[in-house]
Amino acid sequence: MEENTGKVKLSGKIMLSFADSMCGTVCGLVTGGGMTYFYTKWMGLSTDLAALVWLIFGIWNAINDPLFGFISDHTKSKLGRRIPYIRYGAPFYAITFIVMWVPYLFGKSQGAMFAQMLAMLFIFDTLYTAIATALYVMPYEMTVDNKERGSIFIFKILFGVISLAAPLVIMPLIEPDPGADTGFFHMVLIVIGVLAGVIIFTSTFFFKELDYIKEQEQPGFFTALVDCFKNKPFLIFEVLSFTTIYNNTSLMQGVLYYFAELNISMVPCYAAMVIGAVFGIFLFRKLQVIWGVKKCLIFLCLEFGLGCLAMSFFGHIVPLAVFCFGLSGIGYTGCMFVVPLMNGDVIDYDETKTGLRREGMYAGVNSFITKPAVSIAQAAFLKIWTSMGYDPSLAAGLQSAEAEKGLLIAWMLIPAILLLFSGFMILFYPLDGPEWAKTKEEILARHKEKEDAYCRKETL
Repeated sequence: MEENTGKVKLSGKIMLSFADSMCGTVCGLVTGGGMTYFYTKWMGLSTDLAALVWLIFGIWNAINDPLFGFISDHTKSKLGRRIPYIRYGAPFYAITFIVMWVPYLFGKSQGAMFAQMLAMLFIFDTLYTAIATALYVMPYEMTVDNKERGSIFIFKILFGVISLAAPLVIMPLIEPDPGADTGFFHMVLIVIGVLAGVIIFTSTFFFKELDYIKEQEQPGFFTALVDCFKNKPFLIFEVLSFTTIYNNTSLMQGVLYYFAELNISMVPCYAAMVIGAVFGIFLFRKLQVIWGVKKCLIFLCLEFGLGCLAMSFFGHIVPLAVFCFGLSGIGYTGCMFVVPLMNGDVIDYDETKTGLRREGMYAGVNSFITKPAVSIAQAAFLKIWTSMGYDPSLAAGLQSAEAEKGLLIAWMLIPAILLLFSGFMILFYPLDGPEWAKTKEEILARHKEKEDAYCRKETL
């Protein structure tokens, strides 16, 4: 990395994105249903106890993100604040992933299997949070230039296909039936675990943090927490961030019901979505340079929101549905590209007020606020659809006409409302225009000055 110019080497962008993808791939294989399937279907743990594991784990999962964000912000190491967690956490992350699939470590009783699943999940997620939080904030550590950050996010989108597809493709192919031999299953997971560990570990030799930041004295936990909520741009960002997580959950949850119940072909819809996603990469990359982040966000919310609104009432009309799937592809890419740029600006703004870089704390608080969106989206979809005539006892394609309409509304209406509301809130987002561009240049200049001073001091 060339810290003083704000430029990031291509190798650093690629390796950071690859590491982030492999970290997400391993997590997706665990949390995307793989762990629950293996412990209940193959090992024989009761579904009630498995559900209790996830309930207990959910409490820890809600608090560990801001905790680890705070810890990483306060880390002082020659390698920096984030890289030690990525580099030295990678081998333990890989080992834990491999070990968690070993059956009956604690015994074959229900209590023993419950304890094993709970313990392994806690250890695994603790390591995941430490590594993933550090990887998530690295683009903001590496540069304040939105063009360079945007380039990193493009690579993250491309490599993100791996982590998105792995739980959907790999696990169904290797899941062992009850009583079946697990040799192939374990071999594949061992290979994935080792590969992920090596890539995550190796990646840390291709990017670098600013050195002077590790000498900053950070405030206490509650002071840092309160400061986050005093940051007006951050609060506006949280509206859109919550919307993004809610929509990702809701749209993926409803899509399979949509094709099954309305008897609509996946092929043209998914083709349009892929075309839209590819087009969206080039579109938002270009618009961000011309318009800036704020106008891109407003366009994103309107385009995506109106597409969801049209699907809510007219999703049974195939040509319109195909068009709306294309809009959703553009919207998905926009969320993965422009929303992180907004997050970076929010953190940069915090530095202008506090003089500190606190990426970890902001990432942790963001996760704390947005994680409930996953549960809310799942519950809202089922509750709304059931209230509008859905009968879960019926085979696919046999729902009433009223229930089919209810499916579209339960699936798309709330995402549409959230997106349009987010677009309205972005109107009040202050980080835009020539004044903010000048501020970003001043931040970069300060970084250069402080980094040069640190290097001179280290040389003496």
